[in-house]
Amino acid sequence: MTYEKLDQAAVQNQLSTLDGWQLGEAGDRISRSFKFKNFAEAFAFMTECALKAEKLDHHPDWSNSYSTVDVTLTTHVANSLTDRDFKLARAMDKAFSRRI
Repeated sequence: MTYEKLDQAAVQNQLSTLDGWQLGEAGDRISRSFKFKNFAEAFAFMTECALKAEKLDHHPDWSNSYSTVDVTLTTHVANSLTDRDFKLARAMDKAFSRRI
């Protein structure tokens, strides 16, 4: 499967449609921290996002510490950002909005 790398303009355009996501220094990844009321809410968010990631066949680099989930998205095989990163970011934002 091929993954089309997004150019800088496309990345900026996609990033402008997201809330709270930051472009990494090298421009090849986006990151965001999600803060929840408690561990159970954070874990429920991760579970929902894991199922979506499986459907997209695109998996996040993430960590959880009690009520915080830190996420970094990049397309490793492309060594860059692709549409899949932004699709998963939007799905994560949607999952988060249901929990706040």
